[in-house]
Amino acid sequence: MKEQIEKILQTNDKKRKWLAVGLIVFISGLLTLWGIYGIGQYGIALFIFTPLFIGAGSTILYGLKNKITYKQARQIGFLTLGVYTAGLLIFAIEGVICIAMAAPIGVLLTWLGSLIGYVINNKIPNNAPTTMLFLIGIIPTIAFIEKDSEPILVSVVTSIEINAAPQTVWKNVIEFPQLDEPTEFIFKTGIAYPIDATIEGTGVGAIRHCNFTTGSFVEPITVWDEPRLLKFDVIEQPEPMKELSFWDIDAPHLHDYFVSKQGQFKLTELPNGNTLLEGTTWYYHNIQPAFYWQLWSDHIIHKIHERVLIHIKKNAENEKKAVV
Repeated sequence: MKEQIEKILQTNDKKRKWLAVGLIVFISGLLTLWGIYGIGQYGIALFIFTPLFIGAGSTILYGLKNKITYKQARQIGFLTLGVYTAGLLIFAIEGVICIAMAAPIGVLLTWLGSLIGYVINNKIPNNAPTTMLFLIGIIPTIAFIEKDSEPILVSVVTSIEINAAPQTVWKNVIEFPQLDEPTEFIFKTGIAYPIDATIEGTGVGAIRHCNFTTGSFVEPITVWDEPRLLKFDVIEQPEPMKELSFWDIDAPHLHDYFVSKQGQFKLTELPNGNTLLEGTTWYYHNIQPAFYWQLWSDHIIHKIHERVLIHIKKNAENEKKAVV
């Protein structure tokens, strides 16, 4: 097999380099499409093993019977990653925001893959074809294994102290008027953010609508303990973001890969007469590796919580001043 690969590759350095890049991008693209649309999985296969393959595969192909330096290995790995990323954008497979969020782990693992390819070419060149086949085969294998894994429900809690009594705060929790336009950079990138909240009815069974830029969260009330605790399920939710792209992207990860299950507002009267307001969201996502994507999810949810809590604080304190 090694001899067959060497016959395909050009002897001219520039042609050899671009042929190596093209072959790896083509194979990676096919595996990505199969994983996303065929297997329906955004996980370790895509975010861990694909960039490893991009770095290792391009380095191995370029370096077969063509001694290259570590610098050249790193450069061709990143060049291949750049072409692969451009392909995702051009063919509307992914948008700018998701690629930017995946970039830190993608760059790191491409570099690691290039290092692995460089070591294989210089230390055990006869194992290069086997390594290539292993990486190609393990990507869909891992995707199939991940498909049956159960997501883990996690929670995010954000709090704020409000200079108003719980009863005043409560009225501004169950529903609130339109929020000001956001100033945070993250909400200017396409990430959905809350606009206002309305409620139909009172008590358990009432339906609360928390309206975002991409649609509404439909939240039937499960606990109505005025003015201490408002708890609700989430039975419908909008897309988590509007992707930045040259095209109109409707990527699969925008549907049912980030799932909000429950939420609550807890109000605690403090000794000074103020109210400690805590907002909690319980969610899970079907994107791996969980430890990495949870960092992004938790940060975004905290920012959403802060936007809502600050708005409630402003309205409640203004209402208190008006009464006084």
